Amino acid sequence: MKKQWIALTLGAVMAAAAISPVGHAEEPVQKRVAVVIDDFGNAMTGTEQMFELSIPFAAAVMPFLPTTKADAEKAHSLGKEVLVHLPMEPRKGKASWLGPGAITTRLTDEEIRGRVISAIEDVPHAIGLNNHMGSRATADERVMRVILQVCAERGLFFLDSRTTDKSVVRKLSKEIGVKTAENHIFMDDIYTRSHILKQALKVQKHVKSHEVTVLIGHVGPPGKHTASVLKESIPVLQGQGAVFVPISETMRIP
Repeated sequence: MKKQWIALTLGAVMAAAAISPVGHAEEPVQKRVAVVIDDFGNAMTGTEQMFELSIPFAAAVMPFLPTTKADAEKAHSLGKEVLVHLPMEPRKGKASWLGPGAITTRLTDEEIRGRVISAIEDVPHAIGLNNHMGSRATADERVMRVILQVCAERGLFFLDSRTTDKSVVRKLSKEIGVKTAENHIFMDDIYTRSHILKQALKVQKHVKSHEVTVLIGHVGPPGKHTASVLKESIPVLQGQGAVFVPISETMRIP
């Protein structure tokens, strides 16, 4: 009887082993990094160096400026995604930093709608928008509702640059049904190379613990430094198992 019980038990174990595959570890989660470069549109320093980067990135182009169309066309020709870098009212800062056609909280709904549509139509090949500055405007439900409704009508997504932790973009995107994502790290909020290198280390740390990392850099005063640090960071991040993807691949309806 004892021998029969052992045989039955052994048979059950072998059958379970045949049913349950052993030694097949789960596939590691793919780490994705999406890069956005802001402030194209005004022949800014670093523009050429950014366009030389081998990775996919989104060129966020400000509307109504001297090289708006040229920069958007150049980005598109290189296979880069194009965004409207929509100037939006900040809590602090000079009005002159915004550029033409800015979205402010003093505008009526009709005025906001008109300015957003005009900005979209001024930037060729745009598939989405992100905010230039905008710490006040992106926290204003009335303003953002108008902007996101235009996005919904035109099939565009909205990248929240996260210039404020009071942003209502995610909440309203879910309500309206607009795809969105959020910036995680500004590479060059301070223009020095030493700071940009520190931010690159933050990116590496974020990649280790997150499936998706969105980072924003700029042409302009920090442009050449940022382009150089990004170029140096490519093999490092790839060595961590990260893949650079277009920003559109990170978009979801919350």
